Amino acid sequence: MNISIVTVGKLKEKYLKQGINEFLKRLGPYAKVEIIEVSDEKAPEELSSTEMEQVKNKEGERILTKINPDAHVIALAIEGKMRTSEELAANLDQLATYGKSKVAFVIGGSLGLSDDVIKRANETLSFSKMTFPHQMMRLILVEQVYRAFRINRGEPYHK
Repeated sequence: MNISIVTVGKLKEKYLKQGINEFLKRLGPYAKVEIIEVSDEKAPEELSSTEMEQVKNKEGERILTKINPDAHVIALAIEGKMRTSEELAANLDQLATYGKSKVAFVIGGSLGLSDDVIKRANETLSFSKMTFPHQMMRLILVEQVYRAFRINRGEPYHK
């Protein structure tokens, strides 16, 4: 399986990079995983709702250029469907079984994802009703993808 994680912004925090790199290394035997960063749109702290939409749309355009046309797209969104780790594992297994070998997870910027990205997505996934920093979501996502492969192969993984 080829998995891409398309994400907004550059990761600066060393501790997050180390965690992500550890899980990418562990994922090596299971899947080819690449992280694709698109630049975030510079904007002041205080934005009108129109300006927020403009920022999300510009970031969304960048995201869409990085998604493979045949990829099954899973957008991370707070209003998405919540799944257990086992359900995510079953979903990835089902995608592989039915020939969807290219999966793209999409993590938006601090304002979320544009409507166009949500429309392109085959499904939306929520990790919680809480808000997490988008940089931290990369680490959480790669850990859950690793966990999903371990679950699917019946290999032990801490609970």
